[in-house]
Amino acid sequence: MGQHDTTMQDLVELQKQGIPAVVIHGGGKTITEWLGKLSSDTKFVHGERVTDRTGLEVATAVLAGVVNKDLVANLNFIGGKAIGISGVDGCLLTAKVKNPDLGFVGNIEKVNIELLKTLMEAGYIPVISSVSYNPAVKPGNGPLLLNVNADVAAGEIAAALKAEKLVFLTDIAGVCDKDGRVLATLDVQAAEALIASGVVTSGMIPKIRSGIRASQVTGKARIIDGRRPHALLNEIQSSQGGTTIYK
Repeated sequence: MGQHDTTMQDLVELQKQGIPAVVIHGGGKTITEWLGKLSSDTKFVHGERVTDRTGLEVATAVLAGVVNKDLVANLNFIGGKAIGISGVDGCLLTAKVKNPDLGFVGNIEKVNIELLKTLMEAGYIPVISSVSYNPAVKPGNGPLLLNVNADVAAGEIAAALKAEKLVFLTDIAGVCDKDGRVLATLDVQAAEALIASGVVTSGMIPKIRSGIRASQVTGKARIIDGRRPHALLNEIQSSQGGTTIYK
């Protein structure tokens, strides 16, 4: 979110207040940088990265390694109590190939929250990369891992936990209409209309659809500007600005 990002501080403050949080992170820009070093092309379809075998290896190394551990280290450094895992650990996220045209990209079939509950009860902030477990392939016949969009994973995890709220921290003010005005609220029908009309494109599509998925269980999902100082903390205290997605 830039050099003024306060998300780490906000998470630690929430932890001190006894408010449990689960973090699901992406790392697409870093993946693209590493693929560039390998002279490997990057292609997206409806906001999801087409992932060949090289892309899967890079995504796993970057998401479950570099990005995840950097976030955990930063949280611990400023006084938090965090632990980093992936969707593979404890079979948290079980997935199958979503679309052969996307390559090794997964569609989540099951969320096992047992490990998350254990970590949260022990006082940790779980920091999750969305690389997921693929049980449909025997070892040696293909990768047991699948690349899953972090926004999609967030929606499924929020629904499985019956979280009070799913919050997407983005680098925009919220979901906008065709005239560029931020929409304060968005129901399922209006959201799908924005996608169908092409007003909403690229990476915002999985956010909105995941927000819809989560709101079916939690009742509410929020898309807010994470660049604002203490955006997350202010969101928990009083939702202002951004877009609220209702079921």
